[in-house]
Amino acid sequence: MNIETHRRGARQYADVHSSSSLGEESPHRLIQMLMEGFLARINSAKGAMAHGDMEAKSGYISRAIGIVGGLNEALDLEQGGELAMNLHQLYDYMSSRLLEASRENSEEKLNEVASLMRDIKEAWDAIA
Repeated sequence: MNIETHRRGARQYADVHSSSSLGEESPHRLIQMLMEGFLARINSAKGAMAHGDMEAKSGYISRAIGIVGGLNEALDLEQGGELAMNLHQLYDYMSSRLLEASRENSEEKLNEVASLMRDIKEAWDAIA
């Protein structure tokens, strides 16, 4: 991953979560923050859905899709080999499921993608 990729990820994160020290964070921490922001947006979408606020639900899911896009862009498919390709495919799947969840108002699909992201985040956190 190059520095510009990390900067794009940081900008994506800034759209969904405020932090005064993004420029000082390590690339590893920036990815963690993206994942945390993703999980927060999924929880917010579920809350909005429960309260019948479909506009807010759509906004939160759109932001979650944007975060997945940022994580996907951060992958180095050339140097990351099979692991990067697997993550790329998983991120594509997650984006698709998020679109379905939004269209169908499916908390089950939101729970599925949140579970997938928690698994990825747990592995990422272990790297540190």
